[in-house]
Amino acid sequence: MNSGDSIPTRQSLLVRLKDLGDHESWQDFFDSYWRLIHATALKAGLHEAEAQEVVQEVMLAAIKKMPDFTYQAGRDSLKGWLLAVTRWKVGDQFRKRVSHLGVGPDDSAKRALYSAKTDDATARTATVERVPDSDQFEAIWDGEWGENLLRVAFERIRRKVNPAHYEMYHLHVVQDLSARETARALATSTAAVHLAKHRVGRLVRAELKRLKAFEK
Repeated sequence: MNSGDSIPTRQSLLVRLKDLGDHESWQDFFDSYWRLIHATALKAGLHEAEAQEVVQEVMLAAIKKMPDFTYQAGRDSLKGWLLAVTRWKVGDQFRKRVSHLGVGPDDSAKRALYSAKTDDATARTATVERVPDSDQFEAIWDGEWGENLLRVAFERIRRKVNPAHYEMYHLHVVQDLSARETARALATSTAAVHLAKHRVGRLVRAELKRLKAFEK
């Protein structure tokens, strides 16, 4: 993708997020990225409640950051910023675990999180070691980022197109049924399946290009 082609799109999206009163754009932002943050937090080793807290903290950080966010080609990216903040917030959750562990010798409920044979110092070390290093975390993030882009693109296009066309596209392209199998399953023609693949696929590619504008 030509980076010059993506800059106007990227800039316009970031400008919209500068307006905290633009609830539609912020809802779109939340819908686009909360699953990415949540899934990354879980794969990094957090529990469900901790992952949900990470999502909330990252979104609050975005609300504080976006009014002053400026884009400079080759330097700034929303993807990179979200990665850094998510990694920090995940680390916060692990640090909270360590903090909660050191409340005193009589707190049996918190100590039950660890083996009875594990002393405080060992437990603290084990908790810290569960925090993925930068390379591990970035690998988790990159994998989830790609899956999230596809999921968001599919969801957005599904709401815009004829449901029958999207169903044909989904069976043929996403679930990898042949055109003949798709046509048979939906009681339509292979020509209709190929047409739906072309029309819906073009929209999906355009949406992916728009979403990928945040990568660089």
